[in-house]
Amino acid sequence: GGSRMRLLGSVSWALLPSLLPAAFYSLQSLPRRLGVWAMFGFASYYGDHMVLQKEPAGAVVWGYGEPGAAVTVVLSGAGGLVVMKKTARVKGPSGTWTTVLDPMDQGGPYALTAGQGSENVTLRDVYFGDVWLCSGQSNMAMTVLQVGSASNMAMTVLQVGSALDDLERIDLPWSIPTAENLGHGNFTYFSAVCWLLGRYLYEALRYPLGLVEAAWGGTPIEAWSSPRALRACGPTVPSQLSGPQTPSVLWNAMIHPLLNMTLRGVAWYQGEANAFLHTDQYNCTFPALIADWRRAFHAGSVGQTELLLPFGFVQLSTYRQQSPADSFARLRWHQTADLGVVPNARMPGTFMAVAMDLGDERSPYGSIHPRDKQNVAHRLQLGARAVAYGEKNVIFQGPYPTRAVLEVTRGLLNVTYSQELVWRRRDTRAFEVCCSSPPSPCGWLPAPVVAVESRRVTLALAGCGGLVLALRYAWAEWPCDYQSCVLYNSWGLPAPPFLLDALRVPGGFSHHFHSRLRF
Repeated sequence: GGSRMRLLGSVSWALLPSLLPAAFYSLQSLPRRLGVWAMFGFASYYGDHMVLQKEPAGAVVWGYGEPGAAVTVVLSGAGGLVVMKKTARVKGPSGTWTTVLDPMDQGGPYALTAGQGSENVTLRDVYFGDVWLCSGQSNMAMTVLQVGSASNMAMTVLQVGSALDDLERIDLPWSIPTAENLGHGNFTYFSAVCWLLGRYLYEALRYPLGLVEAAWGGTPIEAWSSPRALRACGPTVPSQLSGPQTPSVLWNAMIHPLLNMTLRGVAWYQGEANAFLHTDQYNCTFPALIADWRRAFHAGSVGQTELLLPFGFVQLSTYRQQSPADSFARLRWHQTADLGVVPNARMPGTFMAVAMDLGDERSPYGSIHPRDKQNVAHRLQLGARAVAYGEKNVIFQGPYPTRAVLEVTRGLLNVTYSQELVWRRRDTRAFEVCCSSPPSPCGWLPAPVVAVESRRVTLALAGCGGLVLALRYAWAEWPCDYQSCVLYNSWGLPAPPFLLDALRVPGGFSHHFHSRLRF
């Protein structure tokens, strides 16, 4: 797939009763980059119909001018009423000016004017709301058209070898959503996951939302990571990696230029490429990317983007039925930093949409591109509302084990979960136990479900005897058919996959009737 960066801004529901209020942005070729002064004006990704971040943060606004000149930035409302005025000095030799607007309540429309001497540039139909960045590979790039629903806005940037301060190209500038803008073509713009997340959040929040999409199909996490983040994990990079797969290339071209933007949150859908490349480093590279993006956006926005920027992501869906490979299962586990659920100590301020039960073997775009992005976005917005917006009583996680108790004499393992369970499908291979002694490799055997009662699952260990070294659930490339995994909660959220290694827990659970194992 090609590169794409898209911006979608939402406007008042009253103006667009049939669509999610939105405007979006696509990068065209630009005549300037930092260090080379060009015409006076705003940076590439400011435009008509845009959404700027509302209070409590201040929106960062920047652009180009003549070094040493004074720039006046004026925000005005209905009838030209001046709401605020800011002044900034154009820095040399970069030829850039920057200002931070005072925190603004949600709403609009406003006009934003920058003036330098006798020159003025005015942006119209500007709203204040929440700005979300959506990034990743092709499952983020799939458009509304491809999943059969209305879509969003997009912006595309070129790959480069060194970090840019502004975007070289935008596919689509901030725009009002239309069928053409939302479903321009396969894997172009606008992202279905991003659009639907914005629509669901708008339904909950009822104020403007700006959506920025920066996605490129087939790309590993290393391409989106800064050199600093990569150094934290020290991955060895195969020499054959090139183009958009080159380490840090998309960080340089698509993320670094956005760092001055004040954001409310990030949505991430990536990982398929890393199921085939550096799979077992993802438990470092993903938390490192999150931490690095947070530091960079906080610094780039002069502290306006919060340091613990909410970061949501989609756990990998499926690829091939009956595949014996476990790289997808390992990658799903590593997406949680090997802790199974988020947020957790290694990944604070994060939320996850489980998608392993949304497989689509007949997808015309290949089974690695399932078409049901509505459920993906629905699960993401639950996490956003709980983690980013602090909504109480929003259930955003599926049930997860809290302890396992072995009944040696009866050959049973009782697994207690965090929530009431719905036993949706009788699958004898969903749970598996490891029954061998080290150093020999694990011999994974099915542990059939005997009963599900309230929050407890009872598993039969007939083939295992008394020695249970590990327990895992849904550990497969294609764990279950569509919406038919074994365990869900009463809100329809699937229990995520897990791997419990008893050897890592003091006392284990093979010889202790009442050992309680923390996952």
